Amino acid sequence: MTEPSMRDRMLAGELYIADDPELFRDMERATALRHRHNTMDPTDGPGRRAVLTELLGAFGEDSELRPPFYCDYGYQTFIGARTFANFGLLCLDVARITIGDDVQIGPNVQLLTPTHPVAAGPRRAKWEAARPITIADNVWLGGGAIVLPGVTIGENTVVGAGSVVTRDLPANVVAVGNPARIVREVEP
Repeated sequence: MTEPSMRDRMLAGELYIADDPELFRDMERATALRHRHNTMDPTDGPGRRAVLTELLGAFGEDSELRPPFYCDYGYQTFIGARTFANFGLLCLDVARITIGDDVQIGPNVQLLTPTHPVAAGPRRAKWEAARPITIADNVWLGGGAIVLPGVTIGENTVVGAGSVVTRDLPANVVAVGNPARIVREVEP
């Protein structure tokens, strides 16, 4: 029986070492496509859409992702229909990032899936893992919001600007602060 590759381990959510030739090739591919998207004529909607469709795991109909956009691999990020992401979205997509339909993402939002061991030895040895992030339909992430590994945000939820989401948020709430706390419910 052969040992799983570091890429296989990463995709399975297990500890892996990112300094791996296969993962490096995947990252180079994403870097080239990101660069193309981020430096294209901003009025070339069809061209930008084509690059994002090649880069991402899915890019829904009538969605827009304003440059600059940053990701590790791209193929781990799935964006639904009619979603808008303003300037500076960062998707550290070591694990899958799922963004639903009709989501509004403010500028400089960070979706961070990687985790690192707390113990110094494994961290020094460069082991890491990741946990997926899920953003349900019709969520609004205010500018500068940060979503941490393993978080799910329920449909229609609003996350205030600058908030840090450390835990799951249910549907139909407004959450603000660091860590983000629910301050009220909203009409679905």
